[in-house]
Amino acid sequence: MKAFMTNGTLNFLKSLNKKHPNIHFYFMNNGTSTVVYYEGNHKNVFSSGRTYNVLTSKGDIQDKGFIVMNNIPVAEEEHPVFEDRFKNRQNGVETMPGFQAFRLLSPAKGNTYIVLTQWASEQDFENWKKSDQFAKAHQEKTTKPPAYFLERPFITSYQMIDPDQ
Repeated sequence: MKAFMTNGTLNFLKSLNKKHPNIHFYFMNNGTSTVVYYEGNHKNVFSSGRTYNVLTSKGDIQDKGFIVMNNIPVAEEEHPVFEDRFKNRQNGVETMPGFQAFRLLSPAKGNTYIVLTQWASEQDFENWKKSDQFAKAHQEKTTKPPAYFLERPFITSYQMIDPDQ
């Protein structure tokens, strides 16, 4: 399965629903940026979008909720190691209250993976960050970042929005 996303103004992005009625788009905003996301076996309909392979999928993306994207730049030669480590992690995120969806997205071009989680609310995400499952999943065995990181990872978060409201 593939995932696609792009950024733009809400007015422009809303037109995608009319141009592609057979695709279910998910709209999200963080106050400074609007992102549209969709997944499936469609082709990329964005003229300047990003394409990802969905490596791991849990739950279904919802039209309402809070999205967190952990953007992790990984050196190309380290992609297999990173993917293997991530696929074999058991972090229990799907058992947390408010959990809706998880995606591990591998870039079709470039080196920045995205670990996407969706929560019913921002508070549910904050509760997970304070949980034992989070601590276990993020325990550091070393003080320096893994060799496969090209740059420092960064997090972006969004609220799902209804483009017609």
